[in-house]
Amino acid sequence: MLEGIRILDFSQYLPGPYASLRLGDMGAEVIKVEPLTGDPARALGDKRDGTGLIFLANNRNKKSIALNLKEDEGKQIALDLMRKSDVVIESFRPGVMERLGLDYQVVKKENKDIIYCSLTGYGQDTALSHFGSHDINYIALSGLLSQLKDKRSEPVHPTITLADLAGGMAASEAILAALVQRSIKKEGSYIDLSLTDVMVSLMNNHVLIASEKGRQQGVAELTGAMISYHVYKTKDNRYMSLGALELKFWINFCNAVGKDEWVSAHMSETTDQNPIYREMKELFQSYSMHEWMSFSQKVDCCMAPVLEPGELTSSKYVKERRLIFTPFDGYPEVATTYDKDNPTFPDLHPAPCLGEHTEAILKDVLQYPNDKVSRLRKNKVVKTEGVYHGVS
Repeated sequence: MLEGIRILDFSQYLPGPYASLRLGDMGAEVIKVEPLTGDPARALGDKRDGTGLIFLANNRNKKSIALNLKEDEGKQIALDLMRKSDVVIESFRPGVMERLGLDYQVVKKENKDIIYCSLTGYGQDTALSHFGSHDINYIALSGLLSQLKDKRSEPVHPTITLADLAGGMAASEAILAALVQRSIKKEGSYIDLSLTDVMVSLMNNHVLIASEKGRQQGVAELTGAMISYHVYKTKDNRYMSLGALELKFWINFCNAVGKDEWVSAHMSETTDQNPIYREMKELFQSYSMHEWMSFSQKVDCCMAPVLEPGELTSSKYVKERRLIFTPFDGYPEVATTYDKDNPTFPDLHPAPCLGEHTEAILKDVLQYPNDKVSRLRKNKVVKTEGVYHGVS
């Protein structure tokens, strides 16, 4: 879908790389601009063959050029690439790209069609713009973390970086919209995308309900407070989700378990004072998760197992939709496009080595002569790895 679109991605860690991953999976060419020491995600957390798993998961199908942006020649290379790109993504603190002479105002004079996305935690010009921050701060400030509480009403620390990933999705969405706008108005645009803004936008239902009803936990029927929309423990200490919110699904469930007398308790509360809730818990703990999975495939009652990440590769649904595949040396990749016949899948390449494509980009994209490339490498303006094979 995005063949012929070139993305120049200066971002690091997760939100920006996830945004460009999604665009790359749609067919865009993504050139990842890294410092000579590499994206810090290369060294972050668990590793495979010395490379961080977070980096491997978010940087497939990208080309890596390693630039020293502290050097004038490094900045010039970046600017030369911006002239030949459709989209720029950066995730530095506000003011950094301006100090480098690579901000939107400079770039649009060189390339009026450029779409320039600045991805930050708190936007470009707010009271919090220059403060350090991470995912946990964005979900806390947005009100979203307050919705993840245990039975003691204490916030539960999520093990997924919701703001980073949703922010990356929002960035790719905004860039796609800007590409459409450019095709109509024939001009580029600047995107100031704040991860906290994205998180607040997810709170639209909660904000209105809190304003009108004073209730802080959103849609009452969806909080797990009713027996027909709840998570239940199974015999083998696993969990099943039941979402029989509509009466017809609840009736199907009750009929299938031989408990027609439960139908009238459809919207009753999940308290131990409710005898039917006690019976429901006992029923679910009478069978294993796999037995309930078999039940859910026969009875139309909005039921699904709570799977662990390691179980997704064997999930029948995931296999059917080709959501996880293993193109590189046996390790799994997760799809960001949802057409099982996506023609880009066979052409995927693993996350690049640092500077793997530096020489090819300098020679093929920027048409730099061999002696200039050699001098840039010798002066540590760029870093190259691997053998030069040429790129289109």
